[in-house]
Amino acid sequence: MKNYTLIFLALTVITGLIGFTGMNFFGIPAVRVLFVIFADLLVISVLAKIFFPETENMKLQRVKK
Repeated sequence: MKNYTLIFLALTVITGLIGFTGMNFFGIPAVRVLFVIFADLLVISVLAKIFFPETENMKLQRVKK
């Protein structure tokens, strides 16, 4: 999810421009719904990058049964 932040940013900007700039065609409601979905995914991926930074020094531990 954290690796897709730039993709979600681009998709959010593109669908926002298409959906809210005054264009008028049959699929505008669907584009606006996609804008909301991509914006939510963008926020989630940005928050994941902030709160869960990648750590390469992570030590794996075996779970005992």
